[in-house]
Amino acid sequence: MHFALLIVFSATIFVSAMLLFMVHPLVGKILLPYLGGTPEVWNTCMVFFQALLLGGYFYAHRLNKIPSLRVLLFVQGAILLLALIPLAIFGFRVDALARSVLPTPTESNPIPWLLSVLLITTGLPFFVVSTTAPLLQRWFAGTSHPSARDPYFLYAASNLGSMSTLLAYPFLIEPALSICQQALAWTFGFI
Repeated sequence: MHFALLIVFSATIFVSAMLLFMVHPLVGKILLPYLGGTPEVWNTCMVFFQALLLGGYFYAHRLNKIPSLRVLLFVQGAILLLALIPLAIFGFRVDALARSVLPTPTESNPIPWLLSVLLITTGLPFFVVSTTAPLLQRWFAGTSHPSARDPYFLYAASNLGSMSTLLAYPFLIEPALSICQQALAWTFGFI
């Protein structure tokens, strides 16, 4: 039982860290045909994801203040389910959104369009994934597991997931998988 708990918490944090570091190049590549690879596009994506990451950490900090574990799990479960909606509707496909609701700007500032597209297609799923590590680390610390007093090995799992993706993306993921396959892999990892 104790070993299984370690595996579940560590694996979940590892995968969530992988997802966090995979989404930026994935979404950036999806948006390239619409806006090109200018520094404005990449910088806007970076600021967007960093702001959501900070927001996810703040949310996790505030959520951990709820004294009832049942309420806490209900709130987080509801957010997780809500995050499935944009994945089910768009699945990182910007083309449907660009053709109908939000046409790509050709002569105006592209940053508002880019932020809108990122928020609609990727915002909530990324936000939820960013809450995983801080929430699970706090929840593990509250268990009766012998390692709960010193749960910092979970940070190592998070760092390993991040570094694995940073190294694997340009050498393994990008050459081996199409954008569609990468989006499916990300969605599968999220689920």
